[in-house]
Amino acid sequence: MNFQDKLVIAIDFDGTIVEDAFPKVGKPRIFAFETMKRLQQDGHRVILWTYRSGSKLDDAVDFCKDNGITFYAVNQSFPEEKYDNSVSRKIYADIYIDDRNIGGVLGWGEVYQLITKEEPTMNTTKQKKGFFSFLKR
Repeated sequence: MNFQDKLVIAIDFDGTIVEDAFPKVGKPRIFAFETMKRLQQDGHRVILWTYRSGSKLDDAVDFCKDNGITFYAVNQSFPEEKYDNSVSRKIYADIYIDDRNIGGVLGWGEVYQLITKEEPTMNTTKQKKGFFSFLKR
């Protein structure tokens, strides 16, 4: 992978990295940490992008560190960015991974395959092409 292939990836916490249990920290979603580690090893910049703030944000960041993930930035586009942390705002990223996507959150294996453009290793049956085929999962 060359420099042009490196992405900034913003990832939500509750319902995406972990099962939604807010204000507590839920159980990790299957392959979430393994996939984020692989994305970082591939050279992508992974940002935690969450509604959490204060001690609840600290809980999420600490949980991720305990599971081997240190983010490029947290709730900001880059580590040196300065802004008023009292409001949630959209940050810059090439890709946003969130359980609130249309169709819901994908499995982490599928997320990695889409980002890296690897061919799927499971469920290799071809889908029919049609107007709404993009909605089928």
